[in-house]
Amino acid sequence: MREIYAVLTLAYRDLLKLLRDPTRLISELMFPLLFIVILGGSLESSFGKGSNFDYITYIFTGVFAQTLFQSASMGVISLIDDRENDFSQEVFVSPISRYTIILGKIIGETLVAMTQALGILVFGLAAGVRFSFGQLIGLGWSGIVTCLFGAAFGVIILSNLNNRRTADQVFPYIMLPQFFLAGVFNPIQGLPWYLDFLSRISPMRYAVDLTRDIFYIGRTDYIHAVLQGPGYNLTLMTVAFLIFLFIGTFLFVRKEQNR
Repeated sequence: MREIYAVLTLAYRDLLKLLRDPTRLISELMFPLLFIVILGGSLESSFGKGSNFDYITYIFTGVFAQTLFQSASMGVISLIDDRENDFSQEVFVSPISRYTIILGKIIGETLVAMTQALGILVFGLAAGVRFSFGQLIGLGWSGIVTCLFGAAFGVIILSNLNNRRTADQVFPYIMLPQFFLAGVFNPIQGLPWYLDFLSRISPMRYAVDLTRDIFYIGRTDYIHAVLQGPGYNLTLMTVAFLIFLFIGTFLFVRKEQNR
């Protein structure tokens, strides 16, 4: 019960920090707004006229998955900062498992990212994206899966970083290429072999594709928007999630024990 209470407390702390910092929430929603409304609108006006493909909806689903994946990843990496403030110093010396700290952080950042998801849905509606109640439920489910997957990816990155300065230098080079390799903004069928290889080892690709699997299922443009079926993406994400989580947590715990 102590470990469960610790997980819930850490998760609640992360969510409370977001709700008490509206500036952070607004700033984290600015990029999805720009991507969906401005980029989506410009592509739709340039290439969507005269075609049956809806670029705004395509970019909306990509940005939805990308934002949740990145938010959860960066949130877990913030444990580097948490080591150095007073609250987390107490957490790290408290009689709870380091695995509990990681689990609490993953759940907390999932809640934080899903709060941002509500804003992205509003932006999508404002940009003209229409979805049914079933699609809304599907986005919620795929969003939670994406957050957990992104958080596990953050754990494996965290386990190999020593300080926040290194994280700030390395993380953009890990995340930014995936925006394009995962097909967040652009279809990636028919990539050159070397880009296709990089795309297939980009974790964000499978989060984006799973989201589109759920959203586009039953639509005529499903074949143009989706790379693989939901079973393929979910299976691969589950395997990668377990690898990232167990190896990353083991390395993080070992590093903390050697501090």
